[in-house]
Amino acid sequence: MNRLILQQGTTDLLQDFPHITEWAKLKVQHVQLNSFEVSSKTGIRVGLISEGKYDWNINGQGYTLYPGDVFLVFPWQKMGSPKGILEIGALTWIELQLSNFEASGALQLGNWSNIPESDQRVMGKIITMNQNPILAKFTVAAGIFQEIEHELLQQEMGYRTRINHLLDELFISMVRHLSKTENFRRDFPQIFLKLEQTLRENLNHAWTVEEMAGLVGLGISAFTEKVKGFTGFSPLHYLINLRIAEAIKLLRQTNRSLTDIALSTGFYSSQHFSSTFKKLTGYTPRDYRKTQ
Repeated sequence: MNRLILQQGTTDLLQDFPHITEWAKLKVQHVQLNSFEVSSKTGIRVGLISEGKYDWNINGQGYTLYPGDVFLVFPWQKMGSPKGILEIGALTWIELQLSNFEASGALQLGNWSNIPESDQRVMGKIITMNQNPILAKFTVAAGIFQEIEHELLQQEMGYRTRINHLLDELFISMVRHLSKTENFRRDFPQIFLKLEQTLRENLNHAWTVEEMAGLVGLGISAFTEKVKGFTGFSPLHYLINLRIAEAIKLLRQTNRSLTDIALSTGFYSSQHFSSTFKKLTGYTPRDYRKTQ
């Protein structure tokens, strides 16, 4: 088996990249027994199958990977061969330790990344909403991995900046690929429920249609059309309904001030809250509270 495995703390090649915990490139010419048990890692793993066919278990489910497929495994997931073997073929992977990455979709890549924090939040949601850890025929990854390997080994002028740019490119390309997959688009009802949960948990955020569309990996027009078909409302109108529903709950269950309720549910002032509430319910928030 030809192998190149670089691990943080065991090679000088990674000393400038503390966020890269492992880089590996394997050419397996004979079946390797007891070499790939199902296990978890502390970082996120992204890998590419170049040759061969692999039957793996990822997050408790079985998958078959073919050349051109990319696997994406989160820190809280286990991956490996149910038989513990590594079949004949060729594969490359990188393991990254991110500043923050949670099952809820919260994502902070780290100081090495030039991707804006607002985009990182959207990317995290898209990545975790995807139910399939296999990015089928993700051909862009091959070129990115090849360039990362070259920069790591050659360490020419500017290699630190170049490698981090390539990692940004890898994440952006993965998110774009995920947003275009048929399964992601077909499963919109399930994805919409997750979007709604995200909106409910962050009602005080000044959501735009573009941000909401980004969370589900759709363009603004396609997203607006799907939301209207699914709920009967435009995205912003539906968001207002969520805010009013939460405000009604708070008016019923708490003694919080109207200003506090307005700001916590995403209205920019108590006056805006009051006028919108009356328009949709027929009551001002104060009058509604008196009826309870």
